[in-house]
Amino acid sequence: MAFKIEIDREEDGRWIAEIPSLPGVLAYGKTRNEALAKVQALAFRVLADRLEKRKKPAKPATVTFAIA
Repeated sequence: MAFKIEIDREEDGRWIAEIPSLPGVLAYGKTRNEALAKVQALAFRVLADRLEKRKKPAKPATVTFAIA
């Protein structure tokens, strides 16, 4: 699985990172790297939650992120 991260700087100086293919997965940070780390951690939580709710076992997968 590959996820695209969109990142931008807000007018107030904060950074915002979002993964459009995972609704609601966005995070703010004081720095670009902080926003990226937070959004990736949130994405892993969302994906783990989805896996836990599945009835059948999941196939092994590799998760990668690409910054847009």
